[in-house]
Amino acid sequence: MPDLRFLLKVSRPRFWFYIFGPYIVGLVAAISERSELLTWRPAVFALFFLFPANLLIYGVNDIFDYETDKLNEKKTEYEALVAPDRRKLLTIAILATNLPFIIAAIIFAPVALPSLAGFLFFSIFYSAPPIRAKAKPFLDSAFNILYVFPGAFAYQMLSGSFPPITLMIAAGCWTAAMHAYSAIPDIEADKKANLQTIATVCGPYLTLAICAALYLAAAIISFEYLGMVSVSLGFAYVFLMLASVRSYRTGRLFKLYKAFPLINILAGFILFWEVALQKLL
Repeated sequence: MPDLRFLLKVSRPRFWFYIFGPYIVGLVAAISERSELLTWRPAVFALFFLFPANLLIYGVNDIFDYETDKLNEKKTEYEALVAPDRRKLLTIAILATNLPFIIAAIIFAPVALPSLAGFLFFSIFYSAPPIRAKAKPFLDSAFNILYVFPGAFAYQMLSGSFPPITLMIAAGCWTAAMHAYSAIPDIEADKKANLQTIATVCGPYLTLAICAALYLAAAIISFEYLGMVSVSLGFAYVFLMLASVRSYRTGRLFKLYKAFPLINILAGFILFWEVALQKLL
């Protein structure tokens, strides 16, 4: 019998909203009337972008990251450490939970397959060879556009067209900043494991500056669609980066990092209602 508590921990429930949030934003952005949200397809794929898709992202990451993770206290205390003897179980669980939804997409949402393919490609090869983007500075952050594709999938599924490219670029800047920020607490562990990331190459302060620039770029690019909401969120994250400089100097950045998912969820909540009110009113 599979260890469900172990699989749940690997899937990082506190990060579930990172792909479920974009999915529901993509849904409301695509609809022309409310009744479109009450059909079975949005509900079915909502289930996919909760547990199965997150198990895919983080499970593949943990399978290929043992040599790094065993040196990182965060993995043994705050997350899950996947030892080699559990890789087979985890691989089977990933396939068993994801394949039914992939088949369902092929049959019932073929128009959205380009977005699903993008999600699978960036999710798998962020960690897996031969690309293993997470070990290639700057490409590691760029590959986190994987978090945008659930929204693109939802948008394509309901509208039949791909989201505006400018919005994809803005969202890509946002997710790149999110990744770069999350890499800072791992700097020492990654250096011990000889793993190069954007944070190990640039150092904490330059990485925070890059994050601030990316958040501002995302706000500027998305202004056409989101107006002052994009500006407000952009400046809020810039302020967070400035606060993080002080937190890093005092050795308290990890405490701020632990609140980062909640901050992102709040931002996603604001973004959802901005899009929903534009569409439904």
